[in-house]
Amino acid sequence: MRIRSWWIINVIWLAVFLITTIFILIRKVDGAGVVQTMPAKGIALAVLGIFFILVLICQLIMYLVIRKRQ
Repeated sequence: MRIRSWWIINVIWLAVFLITTIFILIRKVDGAGVVQTMPAKGIALAVLGIFFILVLICQLIMYLVIRKRQ
């Protein structure tokens, strides 16, 4: 995997997270039919943020591995 591919994958991840964040913020009712209040949206965004941090850590590890190989 080259560094260029790594950047493309990161841009895709960023787009996914931005779209998901916007979706969470604009939805009125979730899939179970529960009305979304600001605390409920905050919890959903916190879960998304934790997932984002995990992906970020994995991406940084991959970046270091790729740089070391080059």
